[in-house]
Amino acid sequence: MDFRAPQPIVEAIKARADHGVFGYTMDDPQLREVLVKRMADRYNWHIQPEDIVFIPGVVAALNTAIRACGEPGDNVLIQTPVYPPFLSAPAANRQINNEVPLVYTEQNGILHYEIDFDAFEAAINPSTRTFLLCHPHNPTGRIWSTDELKQIGELCLEHDIVVVSDEIHCDLVFEQHTPMATISPEIAQNTITLMAPSKTYNIPSMGFSFAIIQNPELRQRFQMAEMGVVPHVGVMGYTAALAAYQYGDDWLQAVIDYLRSSRDLVTEFFQEYLPQIKLTIPQGTYLTWLDTRQFAMDVPAQGFEQWIDPFFLRQARVALNKGALFGKPGEGFARLNFATSRSLLLQALDRMRDAVERYATQK
Repeated sequence: MDFRAPQPIVEAIKARADHGVFGYTMDDPQLREVLVKRMADRYNWHIQPEDIVFIPGVVAALNTAIRACGEPGDNVLIQTPVYPPFLSAPAANRQINNEVPLVYTEQNGILHYEIDFDAFEAAINPSTRTFLLCHPHNPTGRIWSTDELKQIGELCLEHDIVVVSDEIHCDLVFEQHTPMATISPEIAQNTITLMAPSKTYNIPSMGFSFAIIQNPELRQRFQMAEMGVVPHVGVMGYTAALAAYQYGDDWLQAVIDYLRSSRDLVTEFFQEYLPQIKLTIPQGTYLTWLDTRQFAMDVPAQGFEQWIDPFFLRQARVALNKGALFGKPGEGFARLNFATSRSLLLQALDRMRDAVERYATQK
C-alpha cells in the first residue's frame, strides 16, 4: 500500500532502535496472548498460545508447509490464477504443481470467480499431499464463503490432503472473513493457517508472519521443516507486530473505509469509461483483476499476451501486474493495485482511458 504505517508502529520501532542492542531475540509471550485474543474477538476462534509458530514471511511459510506435508515427487494442488509464489513453491521443494483453474462468470462487465469442485476433485491423485488455498484470494479478491470452505475442507479431509490457507489479507476485507480452520474441529486439525500484519499495516519489510497449527503433530512437522532453513523473526519484527495488533486498528478501519471508496471508484470508472475491460469487485484485498482481452480485438490472439504486457506501461505510463504471472488462466488479464492516494489513482485511471481511446482512433 502507498500509505504511511500507523504512528504507534513507527514510535515503537524508534523506541526499540534507541535501545541500541540488536542481538538475537527470544519469542514474545505477550504477542502470543494478543494474537489468541484477536482470533477469539474477530472470529470466535479459540486457539492456544502454543498453536502459533512465528516465521519471517508468508512465502517462507508456504514453502515450509509444502516440505512438511509432502516428499519429492508429491503433488500440490493450486487454484489459478493465483499469487505467483504459489506457483513456484512446489518446484522449489522438488514437488509437482497441479493447477486447477477457477471458473468465472461475467455480468454487466463484472467478473465473479468460483471454485469448480468437480475439477478440483478430479485433479486429486494418490500423490496429492497439500492444497494451497488463497483466502481472501489474490488476485480476484474473492472471500470464500463458509459453504465453499466446508466443501473444499471436507474434500481434503476425505483424501488426506493438508490445507495450507494463506489468509494474509484477512484484515483487509469489505465483507466478513471466515478462517478455514473455524469451519469444523476436524478441518482445524488438517489446516495450517498463515497470517501476518505485513499487508494489513503496510510493514512487509519488518519480516514477520505467523502460522496457526492446532494439530500438534502437524505443527511439529512444520517446525522441523523450517529448522536450519528459515531464519528466526528479528527483534524489529516482533516490535512492529506487537504495536500493530495492540494499537493499529483505528488506523486500519480508516484505511478499509478509504479502500472501499477507492474500489467503488475503480469499478464505476471502468464501467463508465472503459466498459470493454471487464473487472472484479473485490470482497477483500486492495486488488482489482482486469480482463483486457476485448479492447484490442484486432490483435491476433496468439500474440495478444506479448502485445498487452507493455501497452499500459508504454502508452499510459501505468504499471500493472502482468496476468500471465498468475498462471495460464491469467493470460490477457492484469492486476491493478488501488491502495494509493485518490488523486494518484484517478491520474492512473485517466491515463489508461486516454491510452485506450488513442488506440481506438489510430486503428
